Amino acid sequence: MLDLVEYAVKLASDLGASYGEARYHGINGFTIYTRNGNVMGSGITSRRGIAVRVVVNGALGFAATPELTRDGVRKTVEKAVSLAKAVSQLMKKPLKQDDSRLGRARYSVVARKPFDSIPLDEKVNYMTGLWRNIQGSTKEARIPVLTVTYNEWTEEKIIVNSDGGYVESSIPRITMYYNMVVTSPAKGSLQRWEQLGGSGGLELLEKWRLHEKLPEEVGRYEEILFKALPPPTDPVDVIVGSEIVGLVVHESCGHPSEADRIMGREAAQAGKSFIKPGMQGSRIGNEYATVIDDPTIPGSYGFYLYDDEAVPARARYLYKEGVIYEHLQNRFTAPFYNTRSNGAARAMDYASEPIIRMANTYLKPGDMSFEELLESVKRGVYIKSYMEWNIDDERWSQRYVGLEAYMIENGELKGYVRNPVLEVTTKSFYSSIDGVDRNLEFYAGTCGKGEPSQGVPVWFGGPNVKLKNIRLRSTVG
Repeated sequence: MLDLVEYAVKLASDLGASYGEARYHGINGFTIYTRNGNVMGSGITSRRGIAVRVVVNGALGFAATPELTRDGVRKTVEKAVSLAKAVSQLMKKPLKQDDSRLGRARYSVVARKPFDSIPLDEKVNYMTGLWRNIQGSTKEARIPVLTVTYNEWTEEKIIVNSDGGYVESSIPRITMYYNMVVTSPAKGSLQRWEQLGGSGGLELLEKWRLHEKLPEEVGRYEEILFKALPPPTDPVDVIVGSEIVGLVVHESCGHPSEADRIMGREAAQAGKSFIKPGMQGSRIGNEYATVIDDPTIPGSYGFYLYDDEAVPARARYLYKEGVIYEHLQNRFTAPFYNTRSNGAARAMDYASEPIIRMANTYLKPGDMSFEELLESVKRGVYIKSYMEWNIDDERWSQRYVGLEAYMIENGELKGYVRNPVLEVTTKSFYSSIDGVDRNLEFYAGTCGKGEPSQGVPVWFGGPNVKLKNIRLRSTVG
């Protein structure tokens, strides 16, 4: 396959491109979907092809093909060059690329338990058995629905460009996501949706232990349904669990820190950013507000060592001690900010162009224990997980509805709280942090962006975070 990729780059140069880039991108995987213990569907995924990007007369052209032949690649390069030439007539300013140091490397993630180490019927039995496992976990409430999806796939890439970049990689990943509803005619309903994911093999299933986790959760949600009380309405201290903190930093720091979004490229699709050009160095929070995006975390769902422009990956400090520190960049946005790419270009598959994406985004943990964080609260609420959320187009005003939540009295967890609603702005959240513990945890997600839409694997996370003097709302009563 390398010969086809190298042929594409050379042909682009022969046709007049000042920059040529070709990426072989193959995804091979398998999916099982169950509902209430029944297999509703399964299938094999196989997408392979070559994507080509060129710069001609300062304009970018992109084309892709699943036809892995010399003739198919030739037509694709010619199409990309033709598109770039057409667009160049409309360009007010020619595109520039930075002079990032590019990688020449091969790397792979090795699964400790390969996908084929367990037969298919054993995987199916595990999936259907999850429904049986939760039967009898409630006393009065019903469980009308449990859906579970299992995906395993390996992503292979060969990236070559005319600036000297060459990277080959192979990364296996697994993800599972489930949706359950616990309901009572007298008490209403609770819904839980969660995704688990990581890079590696079937050893991840042993780590997640979903067959033990789901019955415990069902029983807990029934107790919340029958015993939880509305949240206090006066301002109290609120400890936000790492699951919610991860979602907050992904949405209110990661997305608005994407350089292309700041420049307005996503305005008509995924939204805008409250961060405007020139706001680097502006204060957004206090000294606890350090948010990092790091693709290099071993085993992570958003793991990679080189991006799709062959730029080495590294940890990016998006907010640093309360200050907007750096944006997520690729080689084409970096010159606008007088900087270099920090390796954020990723494409979903061969048919997609590389765009700026997050990888593993988290709030920096502190050195307190969770018990010390609790002891610092005389009266408050601990919101461990969420049931629903939303955030506005610019990633400024946001709302999170708690699922598993507790009252805190004199440093101790007391009874359940039903559906506490945290409504904050981005600045008020990062300015209200009054303490963070050291329990850094990550959660998996599939981040959507672009037009056509691209979903890529990410982690988001953080420690437990204490917010000072927050007025909660409620969806109950």
